[in-house]
Amino acid sequence: MGSEPQASAVPLERYHSALEDLARKIVKLGGFRLEVAIRRVMPTDEMSPETIVDFSGPDAGLLLEAHGELLNAIEYVVLRAVRLEESLFPKISFDCEDYRRMRVEELKLMAQVAADRVRDTGMPFALGAMTARERRIIHLALNHRPEVRTESEGMGPERKVVIHPASKPQRQ
Repeated sequence: MGSEPQASAVPLERYHSALEDLARKIVKLGGFRLEVAIRRVMPTDEMSPETIVDFSGPDAGLLLEAHGELLNAIEYVVLRAVRLEESLFPKISFDCEDYRRMRVEELKLMAQVAADRVRDTGMPFALGAMTARERRIIHLALNHRPEVRTESEGMGPERKVVIHPASKPQRQ
């Protein structure tokens, strides 16, 4: 009933110029040898972005060190600085050398393997600490598996997904 705009009503293209400009400034001021390009892609599922801010060049490896920590930091700063509505965050991804796409596939596979383990053992299984975006990927990857349920536990950078059996096993 409120008058808040829905995420789908706000065109992402409206932010492309600001995203690209700020990313280029960070690259230049940081002294990185990187190119920045904005790509519009057709999402394949609810976890897929519509816009990718893509980095490439000789210093690409620096963005990917420590599990993409610098790439995550640049993404965080740019998305906040351009005053992007939080509902649009999942629709934009910062990537470098296809790292994010491969990470999403890795997380989906990890989620399925862990869910199989929980189903087979009846015991909860905790994944390692993840970013909010990575936790969302796990939750969405398992939302169609009725035999398990997921929840995030922990605080701050130590927050992780725990996969539980959907119901507690009955004692005989």
